[in-house]
Amino acid sequence: MPPRPKPLSRTPARHPRVTAVALGLTLIAAAPPQNGKAMTTPTPIVRLAELQIDPAQLDAYLALPRKEVEASVRLEPGVLTLNAVALKDAPDHIRLMEIYADQASYEAHLSSPHFISYKTATATMVRSLALHVTTPIALRSKR
Repeated sequence: MPPRPKPLSRTPARHPRVTAVALGLTLIAAAPPQNGKAMTTPTPIVRLAELQIDPAQLDAYLALPRKEVEASVRLEPGVLTLNAVALKDAPDHIRLMEIYADQASYEAHLSSPHFISYKTATATMVRSLALHVTTPIALRSKR
C-alpha cells in the first residue's frame, strides 16, 4: 500500500506565496488615496418634475416626451433613467423622474438638441412646471 500524502498545512509559514499575496492585498487596501484625494463614486443627480399640460393640447403633448426620453437614454451616456408618467385621475398632470450620472451629465442633457427641441415644441402646452432637486436615499433597478 503506498504511503498516504501529508495533509496540506494552512499555516502561512508553509505557503510563502499565499502569505505574500495576502500581505500585498492588505497593503493595497490600506494604502492612502492617490494624490491625497479620497476615491469616491459621484452621487447621481435625481430630479423630479411636475407638469400640468393644457388639456386641449394633451394628445399632441404625449408624443413629445416619448420621443425625448428615448433619444436621451439612447444618445446620452450620462442619462441613467428618464421616466414620464401621467396621474391616473388627472392625465394632464405629468410627472418626470430623471437620474443623471453627475452634474456634468445633467448640464449636457439641458443643451442636447433633442431636449431643446422638446422644450421648444412644448412651450405653449405646459401650463405649469415645478422642478425638484432631490437627495437620493436608495436607488435600485432591475435593469
